[in-house]
Amino acid sequence: MAYNWDEKPELNITPLVDVMLVLLAIMMVIAPNMIYEEKINLPQSSKTKTLSKIPPVHITIDKDKKVKINKDNFELDVSFQDNFFLYSKKLDLKATVLISADKSLDYGIVMSVLAAVKRAGFVDVSLATNG
Repeated sequence: MAYNWDEKPELNITPLVDVMLVLLAIMMVIAPNMIYEEKINLPQSSKTKTLSKIPPVHITIDKDKKVKINKDNFELDVSFQDNFFLYSKKLDLKATVLISADKSLDYGIVMSVLAAVKRAGFVDVSLATNG
């Protein structure tokens, strides 16, 4: 039998690809379930300091320009900023302030209340919307 030296052997890689895809699928299923755990001895914290929940400050402005801060009523006039500044002395400045205003009010009125809140020293201020 004569051997033809002109023929080149072909490498069939289809079985190799099939095996690799099966191994890849197995790794994709197993990998998320593997848990790496390292034992760490954490230091003890001090138990003397407790976190206190600061109650938020609710400011409501109705369509008649009546301002209600928590349960106290104020008039929205020229002296409102000074009155709010004095009132804010008994509040915690780290508290969240939520301003709710009637949608028929002028934008400038709401911004003047917001400016008074900022001037008093509050940092976390939100405008409430109906949504």
